[in-house]
This record gives sequence, C-alpha cells and structure tokens, in this order.
Amino acid sequence: MSSSSSFTSKKSRRRMAVTGEDYSLIDVSKEEKDKLVAEVIRYVVFKTHQSSGCPIKRDELSQIVTKNYRQRALPALVINEAKEKLASIFGYEMKEIQRSRPSSANHSRSSQQSVVDAKSYIITSQLQADVYCKYVEDVNTAHLTGFTFVIISIVHLAGGKISEDDLWHHLKRMGLHQTDENHPVLGNVKLSLEAQVQQRYLQKDKVNGPEGNTIMYELAERALVGPISQQIKEYISQIVNSDAAAVDID
Repeated sequence: MSSSSSFTSKKSRRRMAVTGEDYSLIDVSKEEKDKLVAEVIRYVVFKTHQSSGCPIKRDELSQIVTKNYRQRALPALVINEAKEKLASIFGYEMKEIQRSRPSSANHSRSSQQSVVDAKSYIITSQLQADVYCKYVEDVNTAHLTGFTFVIISIVHLAGGKISEDDLWHHLKRMGLHQTDENHPVLGNVKLSLEAQVQQRYLQKDKVNGPEGNTIMYELAERALVGPISQQIKEYISQIVNSDAAAVDID
C-alpha cells in the first residue's frame, strides 16, 4: 500500500471513530449533533440561493457550532457530516475551494480581493446533466449561466488570463457594453461581470506595469474545477470543429 493510500485509510478510520454515539466522547449528544448538522445544511442551502452561488466561508459554518459549544474538534466533525448528508440526501457535493494566487508576480490586489479566506465551500449538483436540466435548473437564471460560460470561454481562449480592456473588446463585439446598465437580459452588464468575481469564476487583480496599472482577469478556482473546465474545453472543441467543417464545405 502506498503512503498516500495508508494516510487516506487512517484518516477515514479517524472520521468513522467519531460518528454516531461516539460524539459522546466530546460531550455532545446525538440529538445535539443532529441539530447542529441540520443547522449547517440549512445555512449552506439558503445562503447559496440568496448569494447566487457565492462561496461560503468555513468560518461562517464554524460559528454556527461555536456560538453554543466550545469543543475544538466539533466544528470539523459537524461540517464533515453535513457534507455527507448533503450528498446522500440532497444530491449536492459540498466542495472546498481555496483562493489561488494570481499568476502575475508583480501585482497589488484590488480592495475587493484584500480579504483572503483560506477555506470556503460551494455546492454542486451530483445529478446527471440531462436530469438536472429537466428537474432542477431555473430557466429564469439560464441567461446568467450562459453569460458565465461566455466569460470563462473568452478567458480560457486567452490563455487563462486577459486584461480588462481586451475582455470588454470581445464583449462589445457581442453587443455587451461596460456602460450599459439596462441590458434587456443582463441588466447592469458591469455588475454581471463583477458577480463572476464574487462567485469565484474569475480572479480580478491590479497589475503594475511600465504603462501604469492594468486590471487583469484570470480563471479562478470555480472555473478550474475538473468538470467545468472539461465542459468548456469540449464545447470550444465542438465549435472549432464545426467552423473547420464549414470552411471545408465552402
């Protein structure tokens, strides 16, 4: 057995050792534990809906536990069980993400990026794409999903990083303008773009260069998650192949 496999199995045994009635080892009854787990699940689901999918800081979830309990190990145990129940009962995977450092060596963070939380969570559906589309996806927010896909695709094709001026240049070609506050579908276009930063699809940083400061956007943790990144690559590949086929026909 490899050292990593051995570590994983030991970690799993430790988690199993402090579940169910064994919560009594840290002086918490099963009823108290179940109530805390339910509170964390409720908070995650409602906060995700209210904030349009923005990551939830681990500290927020820990505070649900620590407001009435002082056991140091309890928050992690409750959060882990909440993750398991979200998956088994609701079909959601609660993913932990960490903010990635911008690729530019010479930079200074913009004010909205100054507070960095090491651990945050997002929830993603474990349903198959066709089932999710049919029974879960909200048609009223489909346009925002499409806008996110376009933004991520543009940045991906630019090599994972693009200047603010270049990004708006591409968006203008699609009829989307930075000054447009009343777009018939997106409303305030600039705020719709900024939402991608808050939701951690994009990272926005101010880079110092010879010509002054430049705002750069690059793909953030959520856009780099395996399934999303793979879907983007597949869609782009389909578009490129269809365009190539059209050229051959002509």
